[in-house]
Amino acid sequence: MKFSMLLPAKYDERKWTLAKQIGVDYAITKAAPELTGKLPPYDFGVLKSVSDNFREKRFKLYGLEGDQFDMSPIKLGLPNRDELIEKYIQMLQNMGRLEIPLLCYNFMASIGWYRTRVDISERGGAQVSGFYLDDVRDQLVSEDQRISEAKLWKNLFYFHDAVLPEAKSAGVKMALHPDDPPVSPLMGVGRILTSSTAFEKVWNHNPIESNAITFCQASFLTMGEDIQKLAKKWLQENRIAFLHVRDVEGDRENFRETFHDNGPTDMVEMFRIYQQHGFDGPIRPDHAPAMYGETQGSFGGSTTVGYEITGKIFAIGYMKGIFEALNSASQDFKKEVD
Repeated sequence: MKFSMLLPAKYDERKWTLAKQIGVDYAITKAAPELTGKLPPYDFGVLKSVSDNFREKRFKLYGLEGDQFDMSPIKLGLPNRDELIEKYIQMLQNMGRLEIPLLCYNFMASIGWYRTRVDISERGGAQVSGFYLDDVRDQLVSEDQRISEAKLWKNLFYFHDAVLPEAKSAGVKMALHPDDPPVSPLMGVGRILTSSTAFEKVWNHNPIESNAITFCQASFLTMGEDIQKLAKKWLQENRIAFLHVRDVEGDRENFRETFHDNGPTDMVEMFRIYQQHGFDGPIRPDHAPAMYGETQGSFGGSTTVGYEITGKIFAIGYMKGIFEALNSASQDFKKEVD
């Protein structure tokens, strides 16, 4: 496995240094203009400069994650979507030229990943976020931001038909992230990637190597899926390109984040599954609690909540410990057999 972290595209001395000190060699980043102060990564020079900066600090930039520019016209099917799809294809080609093989993306329209609370107390007073449907049950986004599930499916397939062949040509795997929370509609906005069945529909429409999955354990867990069975199936089919590791308590309508070792998921068994199926792609800790001395502020999507560094340090140590223990056990078993 390639242990990675989502690191700022602009050099952050504390986060970049700590990531390197805990043994992380692979960077995932979001290079959107609001985070870099530059053009989106469909500009080759911008993306090259981001990649070069990571390389100078001994990181391999392995992937981009999230909306790298305003995707609303593509997701909502607005008149200028073709223009932006062309820019998206240019971004994929740039990634290929720079040997950045992964693009983690979503198709959540108008509302991205979303939480209604950010100050929930976890172990020792650490702060986590949570989603409670009743908090927003009677709220609606503006009418021009609403979309039906049927229309969103059409827009997704239109997008996929245009970009997936280009991604394959560029050597980039587009790893689709599930909706978080997997609730539809959410404030009047249809959501479609809310079950494993939805991902089968995506695959059946475009069964192509570049059409991959970001296996976000907790997102599929909140759907009520059997994540062990699901991981085995998709790993056997070679469809998982990226692993997001976090844990939650609750269900799709009401849940809160937890520490990686303090939720319902059998993390050891999940890692055993990844190891047994030979997963060698990037794996990163997803949302983690804000610990002593850290504050989360208000929720603004993207990386505003769940991305302080201390919880990520704990998560990486925990994850690497599981992996090393399983690897050691596997080697001992092999010696006994030999």
